[in-house]
Amino acid sequence: FNVRFGDPDVQPVLAVLASPLGELLLAAAQGRLADVPAPAFRGGAAVSVVLASAGYPESSSKGDVIAGVGDAAACEGVDVVHAGTAVDGDRLVTAGGRVLAVRAVGADVPDARARAYAAADLITFPGLQRRSDIAAEPLGVVEGASVADR
Repeated sequence: FNVRFGDPDVQPVLAVLASPLGELLLAAAQGRLADVPAPAFRGGAAVSVVLASAGYPESSSKGDVIAGVGDAAACEGVDVVHAGTAVDGDRLVTAGGRVLAVRAVGADVPDARARAYAAADLITFPGLQRRSDIAAEPLGVVEGASVADR
């Protein structure tokens, strides 16, 4: 049973978490979670799509120029989270396997997924690879439902 916050899986959770995370973590560390209110979530849903470099996960390409991050980040409901990036002069370049995560918030999972993939389509770098099935068939999710409905 995995209870840690991993990257990038925690990114969509934090996007819809309305409760103060620090308070929840402190209560958990002190063994008093029963004393604090259950976590509250904003309406809607969030999806993150990882953009990885060529060769990932066995190896990764470094130094490839990344374009389109600003355009993707300008999309409504979208944040671009940097992981394996570096700055080389005035250029943003790849510096590791998981290069970027494109996180989108939408009215429901299909909306968030569409926003994430539309924004991810705006980002380019040589050897870019990504999964195409993220949130394609979410278990137990009904179109129009949000995290707050659970």
